[in-house]
Amino acid sequence: MENPTFPSEFLWGVSTSAFQIEGATGEGGRGQSIWDTFTATEGKIARAEHAKIAADHFHRYSEDIALLAELGVGAYRMSFAWPRIQPDGEGKPNAEGLAFYDELLDEVCAAGIAPTGTLFHWDLPQALEDKGGWLSRDTAERFGEYADILGERFSDRVKMWIPLNEPMVMSIYGYAIGEYAPGKTLLLDALPTAHYQNLAHGLAVQALRAAGARSVGTANNHSPIWPASDSPEDKAAGEWIDALINRTYADPVLLGRYPEQVVEHLPRDFADDLPTIAQPLDFYGVNYYEPQGVAAPGEGNPLPFELRAIEGYPMTTNDSPIVPHGLRELLVGFHERYREHLPPVYITENGCSFDDVVAEDGHVHDQERIDFLDSHLVAVREAMDAGVDVRGYFVWSLMDNFEWSKGYQPRFGLVHIDYETQKRTPKDSFGWYRELIRHE
Repeated sequence: MENPTFPSEFLWGVSTSAFQIEGATGEGGRGQSIWDTFTATEGKIARAEHAKIAADHFHRYSEDIALLAELGVGAYRMSFAWPRIQPDGEGKPNAEGLAFYDELLDEVCAAGIAPTGTLFHWDLPQALEDKGGWLSRDTAERFGEYADILGERFSDRVKMWIPLNEPMVMSIYGYAIGEYAPGKTLLLDALPTAHYQNLAHGLAVQALRAAGARSVGTANNHSPIWPASDSPEDKAAGEWIDALINRTYADPVLLGRYPEQVVEHLPRDFADDLPTIAQPLDFYGVNYYEPQGVAAPGEGNPLPFELRAIEGYPMTTNDSPIVPHGLRELLVGFHERYREHLPPVYITENGCSFDDVVAEDGHVHDQERIDFLDSHLVAVREAMDAGVDVRGYFVWSLMDNFEWSKGYQPRFGLVHIDYETQKRTPKDSFGWYRELIRHE
């Protein structure tokens, strides 16, 4: 398929997250997050980099909103920093934090762009982590209160709400293998964090709707699962990893139940929370980057699966294989699995990192990114033609940013950031996306 076309009402957007771009971690009454702690811990972040300044969005948001307007997107997906709203994760909100987001949202709306607000993009207040973090039911309860604050304050401007971004990453990378904050290595004992994040999602949906939110969904990272062979052992491992990274977050929300593989690892009373978790949603957000290879576990492996790299595809500088048809496979598979239980779908993140540099002519020639986005949009269109109700697409990301444990080397943005001068340079992909939006 060449030059796929989309419906006139199709929503085009870009995504960011607070910790990755805002900086100003010690300003405006903001409290400490687990990522502030993690980045200050020796050996956790590449080149000992940190996010104290990041892309300085806290001070330069007007410049960034002007770029959004130039790009012509219909929606901007951003996240609220929980520690900026509630420095300790509970209690009275911080007036300076609320004022910052008031000003930000006002300018986004004034530019004719619909804000999509994510309540939590991994920056848990450190004070809550000290009390157990996502291993504690209390954190889910506090999150419901936080959602109420945001809903009451901002539901007049935020058009679409996403309670939690990619809870799988928080559970697996943060609590199971320790690559991300808070850096715990609990393996399957981390699964209670999945349940308490799912509960937090349900409580937030309830709170947001009570506060007048008009459209509430989710944003989960999903991958098609590719077993290493057709052997029963590899297929069983594939079913396990599918349950772990896909179904543990989609099934309870959409079907009101967990996959059988993970049940024994959940809190004893998890079933009591399922009605709260399975709140009706207005949309389902899919974040897609790559398939996941898997094989039966080798000797001595404590897990019921063994991850395998996907080979034979070009790679991004973030070590992700570029597999556009994996997105079609994922979307069609979700459509077939969940059928009438699956609400309209938005691609809430899709993007890539490359070694983007400002050339002698002052431009950033990132043809690889243009090819990546174009091929993935072909996959989206093919999924729509196969019956999947996809309503919109958000590129990750508007600008280069702090890429968690890998620091600033991976560049995902449509806009290049010179981290020494904070100069913004729209890349060739920015112009390509702008023209795509104009002509759709």
